[in-house]
Amino acid sequence: MDGHNPRSIVIRPAEVVDVKGIAAVHATSWRETYGRFVVNPDTDPWFDVDRRIDMWRTNLEQGAFATFVAEDESGVIGFAATQETPGSDAVRPEELTMLYVLSRAHGGGAGQALLNAALGPRPASLWVAADNPRAHSFYRRNGFAADGTTSSFGPIETTVRLAR
Repeated sequence: MDGHNPRSIVIRPAEVVDVKGIAAVHATSWRETYGRFVVNPDTDPWFDVDRRIDMWRTNLEQGAFATFVAEDESGVIGFAATQETPGSDAVRPEELTMLYVLSRAHGGGAGQALLNAALGPRPASLWVAADNPRAHSFYRRNGFAADGTTSSFGPIETTVRLAR
């Protein structure tokens, strides 16, 4: 961790004014975590901040997700989003659709605080890249386990569904 004091991190519900901060964290975290899956993250649309700004403006204006942000003195450093899992065959009633924290803030408690705010102890499912041991360890500590279901998403060839 780069000098982050967990007590200086504030977790709160996201607001429309957070659009640019969330979009920047989303694109930067994707680059930090998944950039290795593409030829050039600088030209790949999955890593484009402007695309994320428009997406997050719509998400927040329409209330598409229950979204929380983690911020410190520099601004938004992470976010988490949940939604009801659609379909009668849903493995859990709720899905953690996104939880991203800038790598410079890893280990400072923001991820755990975001998970606690977004889900608490409720049963939920989520998808994580198969090749993301840090995330697997984090979710395992929080009671999630792979249920044997795999898929793919964007540039991520294999994702694994976790549930608790």
